[in-house]
Amino acid sequence: MNRRVWLAGFTVAAVAAGGAVTTAVRSQAQPAAATAPAAARGPSQVATGYLTDAMMPSSLSLLPPPPAAGSGAMKRDEESAKAAVALHGGPRWTQATQDAILAFPAAAETFSCAVDTRITETDTPRLYVLMRRMMSDVGRSVRPTKVKYQRARPFTVNGSPQCTPELDTVLRADGSYPSGHSAIGWAWALVIAEAAPDRAEQVLARGRAFGQSRVVCNVHWLSDTEEGRVMAAGAVARLHAEAAFRDDLAAAKAELAKARAAGLKPTRNCATEAAQLAAG
Repeated sequence: MNRRVWLAGFTVAAVAAGGAVTTAVRSQAQPAAATAPAAARGPSQVATGYLTDAMMPSSLSLLPPPPAAGSGAMKRDEESAKAAVALHGGPRWTQATQDAILAFPAAAETFSCAVDTRITETDTPRLYVLMRRMMSDVGRSVRPTKVKYQRARPFTVNGSPQCTPELDTVLRADGSYPSGHSAIGWAWALVIAEAAPDRAEQVLARGRAFGQSRVVCNVHWLSDTEEGRVMAAGAVARLHAEAAFRDDLAAAKAELAKARAAGLKPTRNCATEAAQLAAG
């Protein structure tokens, strides 16, 4: 199987299942290093979150229903989707396709340019684990509302391409509202901005762009991404009540400071990323 296809498939399985990896995804796993921490072993596993289901903020309580057909809010979504379709095949589309991958280790570097240092299992291990555990919590937080409304995704309505065609069948069966990708990306942004406050503006801008990538990909409506950010804020607020999360966040802050002081630059081409983001 092509690695990009597998990584994208892992992404949807992780978010759609709310943190549980399917047997099919496991069958593509690479062997985990025996010395790696249990919560950080390879891209084949979704880490256990910090929160139990009982602790999770309720998306059904926090979020309104998705925009109704013919409403002003729906027209806004449709106009946004139409504008995004015009970006198909361009540099912003290329960036959105990369942002579609939530599998680790690839996803760990999402905010590396924003903080101007590497985010890897080797260089920032506690941040790496923190991001993976948060992904499980935030992914589960949006699931009840996705299931209840089963909102059709824009590509199924407008008939235009989406950036992960290999996942067409999976995405058609998975509700669009709210956006799990947007929720996860914004949650990461909020926490990394806290860990590197002098780079907060750049980190938050990248988190917003990460969510907008889902609109560019033609797989989410604008309102899906906006309500995803609401759930991210709720989940992050709740995470701060957990000692294990606070300990990991404190360690992540120290790791980022150390990596930046050592001059460890991102492995991504930040100039290319900036140009692609600016193209949309």
